This record gives sequence, structure tokens and C-alpha cells, in this order.
Amino acid sequence: MPVLAVQCEADGVLGAIAPLALAAAVGTALVVDLDQAGPHYPGSGSLAQLVSEGPRRTDLVPGRQGVGVLRNGGIAWEPAREVVEALIAGWPNVVLRCRNPVAVCPTVPVVPLLPGNLVEPVPGRAVYQQVGWREKAPGPGPVLPTPTRATVKALCEGRLPFGSRWVRSWRQVWETPWA
Repeated sequence: MPVLAVQCEADGVLGAIAPLALAAAVGTALVVDLDQAGPHYPGSGSLAQLVSEGPRRTDLVPGRQGVGVLRNGGIAWEPAREVVEALIAGWPNVVLRCRNPVAVCPTVPVVPLLPGNLVEPVPGRAVYQQVGWREKAPGPGPVLPTPTRATVKALCEGRLPFGSRWVRSWRQVWETPWA
């Protein structure tokens, strides 16, 4: 059960869609938002609701192949930790969207490559995201192509983009050592 946390502080849109693309790149995965102020992802449930009501068996294992998304709902990490660990144990792949690193898995920083060095380099390995200027990565880690407008729109609307080169490029993130 591979699990990665994704952290992107410099770009709100990229911070919302990067976890979705990482999950979609492996086929069957669950995205869990650990950020209390995170986006309002489509769907009826939330992490806060699972913690409050207790997870059902159907929450703890995927019912079919695809990407599940669990928005935060306003709960902090510590009260949700036990439920998140149960989700990690049941799903084949889990992506945690976070603001701060969590101890249960490696954290993947996602850094947009902006001209003029506007974004602070991160120590160690990161995912570097081209955003239209073909900038050079300031450190080690995968460099992803610029996503198309259609891909960004689909992910923001809660749909998986069909045949997206950008989503496929996220597969290498799963293969990269992050620990």
C-alpha cells in the first residue's frame, strides 16, 4: 500500500490538482485532504464526517478501480490520524494532500517553475512543475510538462482527463525514492 503526501505551498490550483493527478497516474487510489482549509472537492463525504461517524467497511476499501477523493471538512490531522491510517491500510494507493509533512509517509514537495526565481527552492528532492516558461529545475527530482487547460479544467470539475500526458507524467513520482 504505497502512500505519498503532496505539499504545494506556492500555487493554489497546482496544490489542489497535483494530488488528483498523482492518484490518477496509478489507476486505483484514494486522495485524502489533510488541510482544514483545503478545496471543496466534489463528493458527498468528508474526512471530518468519517471521523465523526466512524468509517464503514465500504469506506476502507475501494469498491472499483478509479480515484476516490475525500475532502477535509474542517478536521485537524491528529483527531483524524487513526481513520487515515485505516484508509491507508485498506486502499492500494493513497495520496495525502497536506500543508505540513506528516509522519506516516514521505512528503513530495511540488514546486512550480516560475521565471525570476520567485519560488523558494526546497531542500532535497521535489517535483518541479513547468507552468509555461520552460525553466530549469533548481534541484533534483522529476520535471513535469505543463498541463493543458482541458486537463486542469477536468480535474477542477472532479473529472479524470482522458489520455492526459500530464497525468501520465505523474507515474514517475511513484517510482522516485522520497524517504
